[in-house]
Amino acid sequence: MYDEQRDATPAVGPLAGFTVGVTAARRADELGALLQRRGAAVQHAPALRIVPLADDGELLAATKELIAQAPDVVVATTAIGFRGWVEAADGWGCGEELLACLRGVELLARGPKVKGAIRAAGLTEEWSPTSESMAEVLDRLLAEGVDGRRIALQLHGEPLPGFVEALRAGGADVVVVPVYRWMPPEDVAPLDRLLDATVTRSLDALTFTSAPAAASLFSRAEERGLLSGLLDALAHDVLPACVGPVTALPLQARGLDTAQPERFRLGPLVQLLCLELPSRARTLPLAGRRVEIRGHAVLVDDDLRPVPPAGMSLLNTLARRPGWVVSRADLLRALPGAGRDEHAVETAMARLRTALGVPNLIQTVVKRGYRLALDPAADEKYGDTTPGTKPGGTKGADA
Repeated sequence: MYDEQRDATPAVGPLAGFTVGVTAARRADELGALLQRRGAAVQHAPALRIVPLADDGELLAATKELIAQAPDVVVATTAIGFRGWVEAADGWGCGEELLACLRGVELLARGPKVKGAIRAAGLTEEWSPTSESMAEVLDRLLAEGVDGRRIALQLHGEPLPGFVEALRAGGADVVVVPVYRWMPPEDVAPLDRLLDATVTRSLDALTFTSAPAAASLFSRAEERGLLSGLLDALAHDVLPACVGPVTALPLQARGLDTAQPERFRLGPLVQLLCLELPSRARTLPLAGRRVEIRGHAVLVDDDLRPVPPAGMSLLNTLARRPGWVVSRADLLRALPGAGRDEHAVETAMARLRTALGVPNLIQTVVKRGYRLALDPAADEKYGDTTPGTKPGGTKGADA
């Protein structure tokens, strides 16, 4: 039988109530759709743009050099880069010569996507690291011995730190193949809005799918004088999530810890966020309800209740001292741009209660302020953690 009630109340997605920033230039639509399918609100701003080098003299020169003097090894690092290289060579009329050259060399692929691009071109890779790490590629090459060998390296948008230097130090003749370049976005306004949202903690997580995107974000933050605020937000409140260890390098160089999936793919990255963000949410037993405080919404039992920013500021302030009375003055300080009028607290509180749909989750303590209606059984857990007015309206020893 058709169940109208069940269909009318779909299950809440694991990312419902959270806002996730997306810095990707490529595959941003795919990542955004995966996030939204699980309930997240998505704010996208490409931190860079990809400039293909089909007309670039540097790429043409490198291609002709390799055709004239075939390398011993070719390292392909990205699928889009390898495809772009072959397509550019076709456009110059030397595509078949390039493929013939590549058929006679040791062809190494950094990961499965690159293997797919290689095979689509009618070629076969000799080896690919299970870790999809360029460090493992480098270890293999050095273990085989590179002295006197000619090695072509297809770059993936920016130089690989230490990779070329290590090969040359081992005696290799290295030819770099710059297939495309990362450039700042032509319109920086969306990136500036994403930066502002990160610094003001309007985001719950910020995703990175390439190291250049992270570097570009830091560069723009530095230009605007927001670098310290950005680093502080990513260190304490906004979860930086990277698709893999190479992407994470610019963040780690700034002293930031990052979340990374075990498999370096968009799907596992989203699944990681589905675990991490709910685990960071505050869950409290209030007035007989289970209340989970998320980024821009609250789960009251299983009912998702969107809450305006001012209301979330009040609720987060109350939740830092669950069950304790918080004065109007303290709550006023939590309201952005509220000034000195404590009536702003009363107005925002009324809207918060309306948004929650269960007004008695927050209690008014006359002439004192407000408190969360923490269930009595939870008083012992939460009631002795912060000096001030204790649950029930009595004074704490430090008040």
